[in-house]
Amino acid sequence: MRCLRADMRARKSTELSVPQFRTLAFLDRTPGASLSELAEHLGVTRATASANTERLVQRNYVERYDNPEERRRVVLNLTEEGKQHLYQTRAQTRAYITDLLSSLTAEQVAQIDEALGLLNEIFEEPLLGLSDE
Repeated sequence: MRCLRADMRARKSTELSVPQFRTLAFLDRTPGASLSELAEHLGVTRATASANTERLVQRNYVERYDNPEERRRVVLNLTEEGKQHLYQTRAQTRAYITDLLSSLTAEQVAQIDEALGLLNEIFEEPLLGLSDE
């Protein structure tokens, strides 16, 4: 992640902070999420998530509105501009990773793929146990 963040900063591929980028990615996966859900995902307070979101609203990347059925609940969605920015930044990051990995042999790529699969299994196990509680 440090390598990707450094590349994003060096290329100025995004003018967003990492939490702002994570906000866009979360809202892309979870349209209509609440401010509380976003705060939980980011691991921050609702006030911090609100300030983060306000900056994205000002840039026209996120739209925020009150839920008509539940006035205290704020609903968040990406705007088209927010989606375009997110997708463009992701594409640049994927191109950077592809470039980094291009010098590897097919065997090395297979080893990485196998290792990532193993890590995924290891990290999924504890999460499955948590959902049952």
